[in-house]
Amino acid sequence: MATADQLKALLRSYAEGDDDRFVAISMQVASHAARKGQGKFAEELRALIDQAKLRKSSSKVERPVPIARATGELAGLLSATYPKVHLSEMVLAPATRSQLGRVVAEYRQQHKLRAHGLSARRKLLLVGPPGSGKTMTASAMAGELNLPLLSVQLHAVITKFMGETAAKLRLIFDAMHQTRGVYLFDEFDAIGGARDLQNDVGEIRRVLNSFLQFIEQDDSDSIIVAATNHVAMLDSALFRRFDDVVRYDLPSRDLAKQLIENRLSTFGIKSLAWDEVLPLAEGLSYAELSRACDDAARGSILADHREVETESILSALRERREINKL
Repeated sequence: MATADQLKALLRSYAEGDDDRFVAISMQVASHAARKGQGKFAEELRALIDQAKLRKSSSKVERPVPIARATGELAGLLSATYPKVHLSEMVLAPATRSQLGRVVAEYRQQHKLRAHGLSARRKLLLVGPPGSGKTMTASAMAGELNLPLLSVQLHAVITKFMGETAAKLRLIFDAMHQTRGVYLFDEFDAIGGARDLQNDVGEIRRVLNSFLQFIEQDDSDSIIVAATNHVAMLDSALFRRFDDVVRYDLPSRDLAKQLIENRLSTFGIKSLAWDEVLPLAEGLSYAELSRACDDAARGSILADHREVETESILSALRERREINKL
């Protein structure tokens, strides 16, 4: 059992809110019990101490997230929303879904990783063609983890004045510590372009150097998502600063069929001629397929049809392909 001095020290540390001292004294009590032959009591006490340490390490992650509302200098730099979409609602390639699922699982249980000196993946670079689901992924991750989505307004961040852009980036990275969320740098190539590009200017090089420094030093609990359609333009040094690079492609025929079925799930589509629809869907992005489905659905509603007819979806797909040629 604890000595009188240990009990007094425990109460004193509890009253003063000194958690580290409280744990240290508890360990002394456990060691004292073990030396006295009270092995079972010592093991039980050590188990309780380990649980307390885990709760303490996870408390920073589990604290409530305040309503994100950018104010002051941040007001024009960040746009805050609370998405309701989840990853399960997205049509994704199996490898991509697996990567994103791993990020979510690690973030939810990062207290376990921290207890072993590891950290969760939370700095992601999303690369792929337009309309492939990169921006929606950031929304889905925010919805999945019940976090705000804070979109960085690059047009407000990037200025022509020397040093001002880097100062604004510093404000954003400081905000990551104050408000836990998913921070999205869309069209990231605007600041992540290779430093040896012929049309580059000195200020942009300084901005990239600042970003590299900020993201490497960042130890917040926020998730950083950078998305670009132009991976070839990115500086090679960037890839080492991200925990994961997630690649997106245009949907295969199977994924295109899955998306069309999901998008038109409230309509009858049993009579769709897939052998005509899927060849025409090939080469279109997820976003373009979604718009084609919406166009076909509108036509069916206005025509008082209970089903989406094959010709209706074919017409919508042809229209999207024509727009692509412009």
